[in-house]
Parts: sequence; C-alpha cells; structure tokens
Amino acid sequence: MSDTRTSTASAELFSQALDLTPGGVHSNVRLASPKVFFARGEGSRLWDVDGNDYLDYLLGQGPMFLGHAPADINDAVALAVSRGMVFGAEHPLEIEAAAGVLTTLGWAERVRFGLTGTEAVQAALRLARAATGRTRFVRFEGHYHGWLDNVLLGPDPEVPASAGQLASHLGDSIVIPWNDADALESLLATRHDEIAAVIMEPVMFNMGAVLPRDGYLQKARELCDRYGIVLIFDEVISGFRVGPQGAVGLTGVVPDLATYGKAIAGGWPVAALAGSERLMGMFGTGEVNHSGTFNSSVMACAAVAATMTRLRENPPYAELERVGTSLREGLARLAARHGLPLHLQGLPMAFHASLGGPDGEYHDYRGLTSRDLAGYAALSTQLAEHGVWVAGRGIWYVSAAHTDDDVAETLDRVDSALAAR
Repeated sequence: MSDTRTSTASAELFSQALDLTPGGVHSNVRLASPKVFFARGEGSRLWDVDGNDYLDYLLGQGPMFLGHAPADINDAVALAVSRGMVFGAEHPLEIEAAAGVLTTLGWAERVRFGLTGTEAVQAALRLARAATGRTRFVRFEGHYHGWLDNVLLGPDPEVPASAGQLASHLGDSIVIPWNDADALESLLATRHDEIAAVIMEPVMFNMGAVLPRDGYLQKARELCDRYGIVLIFDEVISGFRVGPQGAVGLTGVVPDLATYGKAIAGGWPVAALAGSERLMGMFGTGEVNHSGTFNSSVMACAAVAATMTRLRENPPYAELERVGTSLREGLARLAARHGLPLHLQGLPMAFHASLGGPDGEYHDYRGLTSRDLAGYAALSTQLAEHGVWVAGRGIWYVSAAHTDDDVAETLDRVDSALAAR
C-alpha cells in the first residue's frame, strides 16, 4: 500500500473545527495527533470521512477493548435507554452492573460508578485521607492519575505541567521512582505519619509498558500494612484488559482501593472505584462525599453489566495473548529487516514501541526517556498514512476483535511504511 491516501474531507472539517474549538480538538491529548476525522468504526477497523480504512491499535485511547461498536454491548444499552437514561434515583441495572464488577474482580467488596478515571482517583484519595487523618500521598514518576492540579505531572515533578495549574497543589504528593522497593521503604520509614496513600499503576502503561519487578508490589503491600497507609492501584488502563481481575489477578497483590475505566464498559464512558467495605463504606454513611449527576446512568450500567457478562461467559484473554504475541513478533521481524532500532516490551494485549536506546528492557520512566520517543512519534504519523492507527506515545492496544488476518494485513502495511521511510 502506498501513502497516496486522500484527506480532503478531513482537512476541510479540521479547518471548520479550528473556528469552533481551541486547537480544533476537545482533548489536549489529541493536539499532536494526525488530523483525521473518522466516520465510523467496526471491530478492529476505522474508516475516515474520505473513505480510507485503518487497522486500529489506539482503540480510542484504550476503551474499545472489545473492538468498535460491539453489537451485544450496544444492543443492551439501546434496550435500556429506550426506557429512560438518568433518573436521579436508583434503578435495577445498578445492581446488575455492581454485582457483575465485583464478581468479575473477585477481591473487592464494594464499588461506586462515576464517569472518568480522573474522578475515581480523586475519590480514592479522599477516602484515604479520611480513613488515615493524614494529608499526603506517594506517587511515581511516569504514572498518570488524571489532569487535575494535584495529580498532573510534567517531566519535572516539582514544576506544574500546565499554565494555570497551582504549584502548591503538587505539594500534596511525594514523587519517587517506580519499581525501586528500597526507595519506597526508605521514604515510608521516615515519613509515614504524613502519608495517607500510595497510588500507582500496578503495570505502568501510560508511559511505556512496564511490569513490576518481582516482589515489588508485594513489598508495597507489606509496607502499607506496616504503616497503616492505603494502597491504591490505578487500573484505569490495566483493569479488565490484562485479565478479568486486572493486575490483581496478574500479580496476586490486592490493594485497598482500585480505580477502573476504559475496558470496563465496551467503550461507553464509565469509571469505577472498588475496594474494601471498611473504606468504601464511608461514602455510604455520608462521612465522605462522592457525587455526580450522571453516575450510574442507565446507559453506563447497561454497558458495564453487558461487558462483565461477556468477559465471564466468553473470555477473550487467551486469544488476545495469541494474536498480540503474533503481532509483536511480526513487528520485531519487520524492524530487523528494515534496520529500524525498534524496541518492544509489555504484554500481548498492550505493549509499547520506541526507538533507539540501550539494549534490554527498561523498568521505570527514566529508562523510557532514554529512548528516541520523538523519532517514534514521527514514525506513528507515517504508519497512519499507511492505514495503521497507533498512539504517538508508543502504546499499542490489541482488542478482542483483532484477528490473524488483521495481523497479516497490519504487517503488510507497516512493511510498506518502513520501505517508504
């Protein structure tokens, strides 16, 4: 396939968008993305307004874990919303959705639904402060917990990442390298009396695709128990993606609280906070506030319930592992053939691609930044021109809809893109 795709309609729409919306986009994450307007998605593919098709490994930044427009999920939502959408009161689908999440996870005792992972993180931190009477939390370089002032980090954790962000709010957290058990133990040993929570991505997917070192999460669990600190897993990306129990099932380490999103609802906008009754119960007594007009809407709960049913009754994980492994191995072969210094690491259903850097895997954010990330971002634009839609930051998501034929076609398109460099 050549890179002679037309983009006339997308260009015209983007020109209109610039007159209506700052930067022409509704999320700053998209500012640097190729300016393609999509008309539809189905399964593993997207079609833009000019009629070009793309094999999709961005998956809407992660939510389309089951593929685009999953009929069983959307049919369940359509039936539910034909009877109403938001009641400002309870409805039976809340029970079905909550039971589905707790049954699938297996470890949590209570769950609350919201709209975004950012919101779920703030709710978790509020619970931790209420439970401990302490004010600060420990977090880690390269981990993402939302875009609000107290959690948004740039390259320098002591400097606001955005104009208008209050630098004083960054004082709520103490930032240290991840995957370093000694650093965590040293910090908690001396400052535990001010720390309410330790929050982390149990698999670092937002920046890279980094697994925890052997024993690291177990050590974090032990230290939090020792010092009465709430351990929070941010599983907005890993939850329901790496397995039905997320990172808990992958590692065997159980947090006190965990946040979920993206893969929880077949692409519908839903997030959740799950955890122990001891902590979550403070919402129920009114001691800790968690509110939201659209929390547990009919469409959200219908989507969650249908997704949980599918994950339990027709689990996609073995096939995801096989297809994702085939894709990753094929990309490595192509890179070697074309002399491209491509580094791949992570899991079959979510792996990271970068260029250059030292041999071997990196184990934290600092290792990731030793790679040629700008070079890979440029490559991602070239891949889009050849019909492979990926994130410029390097993450590749594989959905339950991707097939062997998709992998073969993807590799053909990548081969063409690399040959045209």
